[in-house]
Amino acid sequence: MHSRNPPRAILTLALLLSAGAAVLFFSFSPDRDVTGEDRPQLLLFITVDQLRGDMPLRFADRWGDRGFKRIMDRGVYYTNAHYRHSTTFTAVGHATLVTGGAAADHGMAGNDWYNVATGKRVYCVEDGRFGLIGKGPKEHEGTSPRNLTSSTIGDELVAASGGRSRVFSVSIKDRGAILPGGHRGKAFWYDKTSGQFVTSSYYYDAYPRWVENWNGQSHAEAYRGEWTLLRDHGAYLMSHDDDRPFERPSGAMGRTFPQRLDGDEFYADLRYTPMGDGLTVDFAERLLAEEGLGQRAGVTDMLAVSLSATDYIGHAFGPNSLEAEDNMLRLDLAIARLLDAVDAQIGFDRTVVVLSSDHGVDAAPEYYYRLQNPSAPAERLATLPVGPGCGDSCGSGRHTSNNLMELANEKLRQALNVKVNLVAAFWNPGFYLDLNAVREAGLTTAKVERTLANLMQEMDGIALAVTRTDLMAGRTPRTAMFDRIQRAFHPTRSGNVLIVQAQHWFLYSKESFAAMHGSPHSYDTYVPVMIAGPRIKSARIHRHIGPDDIAPTLSIYLGVQAPSGSSGEVLTEVLD
Repeated sequence: MHSRNPPRAILTLALLLSAGAAVLFFSFSPDRDVTGEDRPQLLLFITVDQLRGDMPLRFADRWGDRGFKRIMDRGVYYTNAHYRHSTTFTAVGHATLVTGGAAADHGMAGNDWYNVATGKRVYCVEDGRFGLIGKGPKEHEGTSPRNLTSSTIGDELVAASGGRSRVFSVSIKDRGAILPGGHRGKAFWYDKTSGQFVTSSYYYDAYPRWVENWNGQSHAEAYRGEWTLLRDHGAYLMSHDDDRPFERPSGAMGRTFPQRLDGDEFYADLRYTPMGDGLTVDFAERLLAEEGLGQRAGVTDMLAVSLSATDYIGHAFGPNSLEAEDNMLRLDLAIARLLDAVDAQIGFDRTVVVLSSDHGVDAAPEYYYRLQNPSAPAERLATLPVGPGCGDSCGSGRHTSNNLMELANEKLRQALNVKVNLVAAFWNPGFYLDLNAVREAGLTTAKVERTLANLMQEMDGIALAVTRTDLMAGRTPRTAMFDRIQRAFHPTRSGNVLIVQAQHWFLYSKESFAAMHGSPHSYDTYVPVMIAGPRIKSARIHRHIGPDDIAPTLSIYLGVQAPSGSSGEVLTEVLD
């Protein structure tokens, strides 16, 4: 076995193994027509914020043929995709989509987290070094992808092409643009105070001339007036339930149609209407043309468009509201318009289109309470109290950050016989301990964590609590729920105790929302995944997959390295 000339049998075995490896490699490689000069000229990555996975199935018979259906019918549509992490928020979902990784890989522990060293909140895309162009940096307003610790599929496209590929990203939300844009792309997002699309000095020293011109034309003003129903009132499933007392509209808007879009808060209110997506597509169309994306043979550019209106409307009115129903019909038209623009400039058959979402959503807790307790007093049907409220007999309820902070500190003071507050902050889903206070009280971090976790699990509306100590040591049960929590855990950015709210319980920092997401329950993890492009066969797949599978699949399809934090699996139906 140690001879310089190995026996012929060993050489034969080695050749057979090499051949087998080659067969495996080529069986999962894309067709030759998607590489070289014939490779796709554009990757269009559409993320619909808060598009729960059942929504395309429910609305398919009411959509036209040029929007969602164009992708669903011409590509692979995965109907049973669920996020594998528990913290189902915008930043985490967007990062997972473009990196294929978990929190420890891409760095997003949530939309916000707490910096123990500075004692301050950290916003997911904040970077004080880079303010908005033309404005000085302010706390939590400077932005860049610095906190994103993995490369993205767009970054890898740029690297593989020697810098020839170009990546642009657009959204109403800054995090919805910055994270998909990665480290090497350019990102633009909406300014709710001016109605313009802005960016930071991380990307440019000054705005491109076409952006200045576009902003100078006041495109948002075209949507001032009213949001009316697209179809006849009686054609809507929720037409009988328009005025619901627990809805929490934005600014000058109300609970019934027509919705007012005017006044001093117009630019901010626009986000809570389908017109916010309309304006986003307006800007994306101009960007597509002015930057000349997809115009060079042999080079794949990327345009990421995150449509945020579904999320804003879901928060304000709930996902089963008349407003949400009308939005779904208008969303299809917005996507159709974006696809038409890509088809006209590049060709749909020269484009890879991905459509997914960053998370799902639950209905308002009052909605469930009303179903279960139709004879309850009117004031209880209108809005449930914040806190433990009426207990598990409600079946649903509300928790907020301040309410949980106060309860946690009060219960810890009693349980550990201390006079100081031991919890410094709560950013969903984690409590962050004041480590100095813990030490000064003569306690260990592990003891305070365990005590707090036990106290939380005794509360109404809290299904589960797990400590940092146990997560770091791997001392958690091997269940689907704990696996999702582990994948959402970041070793330096997550809290000391992570909690999971009971099903249909609201948990967030703001009380101004009607409905919320953020949990590991199926309604929050469930999203659609659609991929269409050259040589991709049409199919509808019902097996369980994760959105983190998209980035590694695109990497093989496009012939580039997978993002550095990628841990997803390859969707073989796309490459077959």
